[in-house]
Amino acid sequence: MILRDAWVLATGTLTAVPVRPPSRVDRPVAGLAMALAPVAVLPLAVAAATLALLGQWLGVAPLVTAYVVLLALALGTRAFHWDGLADTADGLTASYSPERSLEVMRTGPVGPAGVVAVVLVAGLQAASLASVVRHDHGWLAVGLLVCASRTCLALACVRGVPAARADGLGATHIGSVPVVGALLSLALAIVLVALAGFILGAVWPALAGLVLVLAALLALVLRCARRLGGITGDVLGAAVEISFALLLLGASIS
Repeated sequence: MILRDAWVLATGTLTAVPVRPPSRVDRPVAGLAMALAPVAVLPLAVAAATLALLGQWLGVAPLVTAYVVLLALALGTRAFHWDGLADTADGLTASYSPERSLEVMRTGPVGPAGVVAVVLVAGLQAASLASVVRHDHGWLAVGLLVCASRTCLALACVRGVPAARADGLGATHIGSVPVVGALLSLALAIVLVALAGFILGAVWPALAGLVLVLAALLALVLRCARRLGGITGDVLGAAVEISFALLLLGASIS
């Protein structure tokens, strides 16, 4: 039952795929849901890979294909992670007061910092993705990297990471993943990224992208812990989009 609830929670939270609500949502279920995130987003990965393959077959310009793939991913997540990225950027630049920053993240409209963050990360994703889909089997690498990018959720929610709020969507998930679960997610990420690099003809640049993800994730969590007292669901969304951008960057070097 816990596996079913975790699967439903991960799928319903991380994708727009309609599912029945889980029978319970507690920390064990939330922790397992974060560990299952790379598998729960398989529908998004398949959609992204299919669109990349269609673009290749139809001779569509790689950059156009990249934007279509990113649009599909945004629709497939209800732009949930992009909203988190914008709110996190605005919150971290809003004030030195944690309370004020958290209030901006919760209720404020998108500000200049949020706009710049979304534009830069989306631009990096599009440019790097355009390079990846030029490869004969780049479409398959795209699907693998979509799944790999979600492993950041288990790492960010490992036990010991504090939550900035006692309420909110992320409060139950943050700090809920056992260390073993986080390490297994990291191992899965290494396998997925290495496979993507192998498909593209160069494993080490792809793995270098994963190293960048780990460094960026650590910096983001530490910064939020210092400024906000912990992380929030918005920070988790930001982590997903930043992770995907950096994995694509490494893959594009391949």
